[in-house]
Amino acid sequence: MNDSVNMSLSRSQFDILEILATAEKTLSQRNIEEKSGFALGKVNKTLKELTELGYVEDGVITLKGFDALEPYRVKRAVFIAAGFGSRLVPVTLNTPKPLVRVNGKRIIDTLLDAVLDAGIDSIYIVRGYLGEQFDQLLYKYPMIKFLENPIYNEANNISSAVIARYLMQNAYVLESDLVVANPSIIKKYHYQSDVLGIWKERTDDWCFVVDKDNCVTEEKIGGRNCYQMVGIYYINASDGARLSDDLKRAYDEPGGKERYWETVPNQFCRGRYRIEVRPCKEADIVEIDTFRELKAIDKTYDV
Repeated sequence: MNDSVNMSLSRSQFDILEILATAEKTLSQRNIEEKSGFALGKVNKTLKELTELGYVEDGVITLKGFDALEPYRVKRAVFIAAGFGSRLVPVTLNTPKPLVRVNGKRIIDTLLDAVLDAGIDSIYIVRGYLGEQFDQLLYKYPMIKFLENPIYNEANNISSAVIARYLMQNAYVLESDLVVANPSIIKKYHYQSDVLGIWKERTDDWCFVVDKDNCVTEEKIGGRNCYQMVGIYYINASDGARLSDDLKRAYDEPGGKERYWETVPNQFCRGRYRIEVRPCKEADIVEIDTFRELKAIDKTYDV
């Protein structure tokens, strides 16, 4: 599957077109300045460029403008959901972690609802442990397609990524155990491949060191003044085409089954990818790793 198309917008042109495309009302230049973080002069200059190109008219995005954004639109979402979730025992003894309810709602529903709100309705879930239980999602989300991972208990999440590798173009790739509190972190359009991250003065978790353009230069466990990884990636068309081969190559190497899929672009093939860190806040999304954390969030488990 290849979604490669011509992408010709500058970053400022993209950012302002994306703001106009997702706005619920007509925006002033001051509104755009606030949303983009650009100086007013840059907003004015970029709007003039977009108007001359026919992408904006009287401050409103045109059909031609939507066509220009189309190569940057997310085409699908791939959920990695095959694992056991051992640290959430005992609740995962009979229920896959993404289907565990938190305050009455399944964990994965918060992600699925956010994806659908962004207009992404091509959805794939890679399942493994107690996989048949995911069928219950079809009542609410009939558009879901399932991919089976028969070796989920023999390998790390790279095995799920290898199964879905030809779908990772213009696609979100999401861990399925994240509770989304702010659905707007899931975007309809992306300028380049990116990953969500939370800025930390110190963390013992997986984190990123970035360059001046906020792109990942190093992925590691634990660090200071870095971005803690949130397991929601967007992979663009060209990176996705490259990643389909790199994932299989990394998986087939000795010890490859033990890899996490994210380490392929950020470690195994370091330098071949430019993945931007897209900052979010701790309040936007919560990863529930342990039963203790679950009990802290949902008191019904604290019995």
